[in-house]
Amino acid sequence: MKSIEAKIVVLGAQGVGKTSVVIRYVGKLFSKHVSPTIGASFFTFKMTVDDYRVKLQLWDTAGQERFRSMAPMYYRKANAALLVYDITCRESFENIQSWVDELKKNVEGTIIMCVIGNKTDLVSRREVTREKAEQYADSINALYYETSALTNDGIQEAFLQVSLSLIKLSQTDKSSGLTVYDGSASLLNADGIIEDGIGDMNNHRRRRDSEDSNNASCCS
Repeated sequence: MKSIEAKIVVLGAQGVGKTSVVIRYVGKLFSKHVSPTIGASFFTFKMTVDDYRVKLQLWDTAGQERFRSMAPMYYRKANAALLVYDITCRESFENIQSWVDELKKNVEGTIIMCVIGNKTDLVSRREVTREKAEQYADSINALYYETSALTNDGIQEAFLQVSLSLIKLSQTDKSSGLTVYDGSASLLNADGIIEDGIGDMNNHRRRRDSEDSNNASCCS
């Protein structure tokens, strides 16, 4: 069995639910009380996909404008990017292109991109149609998924498809920068283990609410 190690950066405006999406995936948790990320939080998640062991290094970056200049340092050697927006906030969707431009400027080689429309639990307040978002994702050659960190809808599917795309990239582009091991590498022993960032996750659960994925949008 082959093993793959990949770096994924999570990008998007403040308040779109980036941290909530990541914590829902790696920790199977949802909290209404999530503080803004300062700089970046780092999580590691392991799983088996088809005949591959996959280790994802997830870099959850700050969306606040005052930390924006720090973001490029986390792009280095990234293999994939999750571009998250809030479906109830048109401005957060329109800002996605600026993150795409930064990725193109700072990442060498091929990078898998996935546009994620978060907060589908607030669909009655939708400002961005699914059709428009899918057309945009197609135009930048990106995957597209809609998710809810609150209900867990679409979360597993999005990460699974990104992982499958990374596996395919490792097979077709030997210069992709992906770390591939033959055999069962010791660093990929058990599924779902969070090696790093668990302290960050606990802090996110404890700290004062300022990014409520259920009741607030980034445009409020």
